[in-house]
Amino acid sequence: MAAPSVEPAVQGEAEWYQQPLGTDADGPTSDSVPSSPRLTPAQAFDALYAYCAPTLVQQTYLLTGQRRLAREAVERAFQLAWHRWPEVAVDRDPAGWVRAAAHDYALSPWRRLHPRPFQRREPPPADPADRALLTALLELPPPYRRTLLLYDGVGLDLPDTAAETEASTPATAGRLLYARENVTARLPQPVAPDDLNRLLAALPSDVRPGPTQPVDLRAQADLRARRWIHAAIAFTTLLLTTTALTLHTAPDHYERPVPPGAPVQGVPPRAAPGPLSKTEQKLRAKLRSEAAAGPERLHPEAD
Repeated sequence: MAAPSVEPAVQGEAEWYQQPLGTDADGPTSDSVPSSPRLTPAQAFDALYAYCAPTLVQQTYLLTGQRRLAREAVERAFQLAWHRWPEVAVDRDPAGWVRAAAHDYALSPWRRLHPRPFQRREPPPADPADRALLTALLELPPPYRRTLLLYDGVGLDLPDTAAETEASTPATAGRLLYARENVTARLPQPVAPDDLNRLLAALPSDVRPGPTQPVDLRAQADLRARRWIHAAIAFTTLLLTTTALTLHTAPDHYERPVPPGAPVQGVPPRAAPGPLSKTEQKLRAKLRSEAAAGPERLHPEAD
């Protein structure tokens, strides 16, 4: 199976993580090296990225079929790992922690709601067998696709695959059998289920990590964390201001509501004033014509 050509932009950027991570090939003795130096958190993170980033990008590409999304998912997973490094550093499988985070991001249904700029459609693999295998993988439901990748691609056993996919062991076994049957049936040549591991490992041979260095990932993770902290502080300030304003404008005592009116029995209704008589009209005209103050107002006239 012919390997696809490597992109020119990727040929030079992949050299930094191809350096061996181990010590001397002969193995240092206890006399030459009394004790191995402890790695700083940054050095341990960089070593983890150099160790599992290339393979993890290839695995995520098998889940999505998109190189750009695979690299983005791996970068976001490592940023989350650096943000939670005290938890990841003591985990029994740090590479598995990052792998689960990358797969969750790549298969998240909320990712479809994020606006993305227009990008060129990625070409499928040139080999017909590789193209048929990738098409068969992408037609599987995401849980079945992930189960097949973890079991046949990564090499996890059935209980670990069930734990990482958050399913029971019988359900995981059923997903695996269904995925194997459908994938092998779509291939142009008969393939045994045990040979899927070899085919999955050889398929994404041209997928490499992006040009982002570990130091840049750590800087981006710190910047994202600071933004979240600033957003939390702004939201808390707004909440406290709103609470203080509400307490200032709210009434400080209980006011009993006014009860609705009810008719009173035994009280006659108030009569409306009727028309004035001639005597009352004459008196009103006299009062309006005279001054408002004077002896005529203070001393009534004698009859």
